[in-house]
Amino acid sequence: MASRQKTVVVTGASQGIGAGVVQSFLDRGYSVVASSRNIRKSDSFMESDHLTLVEGNIGESAVAAKIVETAVQKFGAIDALVNNAGIFFTKPFTDYTAEDFKALSSTNLEGFIYVTQGVVRQMLAQKSGGSVVTITASLVDNPIAGIAASVPMITKGGLDAVTRSLAMEYAKEKIRFNAVAPGVVDTPLHKDNPKDFLKTLSPMGTISDVKDIVEGVVYLTEARQVTGEVLHVDGGAHAGKW
Repeated sequence: MASRQKTVVVTGASQGIGAGVVQSFLDRGYSVVASSRNIRKSDSFMESDHLTLVEGNIGESAVAAKIVETAVQKFGAIDALVNNAGIFFTKPFTDYTAEDFKALSSTNLEGFIYVTQGVVRQMLAQKSGGSVVTITASLVDNPIAGIAASVPMITKGGLDAVTRSLAMEYAKEKIRFNAVAPGVVDTPLHKDNPKDFLKTLSPMGTISDVKDIVEGVVYLTEARQVTGEVLHVDGGAHAGKW
């Protein structure tokens, strides 16, 4: 009997890194559940036998439950999750509002918790292990004076920490937890930022392409002996001063 295609869930999938991750896994023969707030309106993807779309805000537990339920109903199992959905904006620390913090926490933390809990429950029921890869940020380890991102980094730093904790909690069940920490990536997030300035934020003087981040995600998803790892894809920015 032919083996079942592996299934991966990808959040924040309508553009940028998320869209690149979806396409890469489709190209590798995975079935994919792609989710974002507006994925049906984005025209990035059309549903097919190996791709299904779930629209909604993962900061709402009902949406997260629908993502997991859809994956199991359509493809029979969940083998991997890529927590890509996230929001990021910069302000001086004293200018962040309660509403800002709620928005950051809802998507970056609550969304992570709700989707990952549902996926892990499913993986435990399947008893065949699995992979969870989360997108964090190089700025967690390498704050830059000219980028006032203190409050977003509370959430991204929390994702780094929970990745290591969960890697230990579920090691015996062979469910692996890793993260990719990008530096500056050429995505719509930076469309209005001058390229010459962005290049100064990396010691290599480069801006990552979406493909660079996707390659890290795919590697960690398929690397059977890697867990608890935060892989920096940032041109060396996390390593020191330049």
